[in-house]
Amino acid sequence: MKAQSSPKASEPLTWLELPSRPLRRNQVRLRVATAGVNPVDWKMRGYEFLGIAQRLLGPSGPIVVGIDVAGTVTEVGADVKGFALGDRVVGGTDFSKRERGSYAEEAIVAQENCAKLPDCVPFDTAAGLPVAGSTAWIALYEHGRLRERTSPKVLVLGAAGGVGHLAVQLAARVNAQVFGVCSTRNLAFVESLGATPLDYTKGDVSEAAKALGPFDIVLDCVGSAEYPRSFCQPQLKPDGIHVQIVPRASDLPFIALPGRTFTVLGRASQERLEGLVSAVASGELKVHIAERIPLAEAERAHAVSRGGKVVGKLVLVA
Repeated sequence: MKAQSSPKASEPLTWLELPSRPLRRNQVRLRVATAGVNPVDWKMRGYEFLGIAQRLLGPSGPIVVGIDVAGTVTEVGADVKGFALGDRVVGGTDFSKRERGSYAEEAIVAQENCAKLPDCVPFDTAAGLPVAGSTAWIALYEHGRLRERTSPKVLVLGAAGGVGHLAVQLAARVNAQVFGVCSTRNLAFVESLGATPLDYTKGDVSEAAKALGPFDIVLDCVGSAEYPRSFCQPQLKPDGIHVQIVPRASDLPFIALPGRTFTVLGRASQERLEGLVSAVASGELKVHIAERIPLAEAERAHAVSRGGKVVGKLVLVA
């Protein structure tokens, strides 16, 4: 099979011919239709934490990045239940299970990290769900217990991005009052998702948020370099929580110890994906696709993602 890879982090992604690998008993093989782009993809190519982890725990051979994948089942493992040849599926690869990434003609995914797609959910929409959707789902519904709270308020920092725009909708669908921090150009977009937008370019957004809080959940989709704990913690109710997606090394003591700060990088599970797909199918959740880029141009997609101004999701099309 062909996959997008590079021999060194400093060299561009290009097509590489790799041998297909045999399935384990609990895995499915997909013919890739679309693959979502996440910052974690290009971070795995480098030699910081994620890149080192991928090289230590991931499969041998050239690195193939990519987690989000949607496609058609072409083979099932001996113990796989509920999936058959020809099924439309969305899933997330996992390098810690020694699975290659999704920037390829085919991807192998464990059945517990997949969900079936109804015909009404396009492949490109589905490819935006595994990482970003699961991250928002875990932050709000699992750590934040949002569905158990009464008249909750949620503050989403980076409300127009991949995780942020899904988090706004997932919070609004359970009747939370949502406030989304974004730039001037994205105010109308964030409002259309169901949030009251706060423009970080117009004055002190911290004071603006305090006037609207306190909040049950502060979800930071930007990073603690921009929104440190000193910004987020004072915005919380006494039982509120602060969820980070891009922490710094200085945050590790607060993450490691029990408390009000959590760090999430969403891992796609069948249960989460089924919930997300159901929300898309019912019209309660929309994946905004910033650009559909040919898989052969994955390097350009990474350059766009690194720019940090993507509204919604980038999707690679095979």
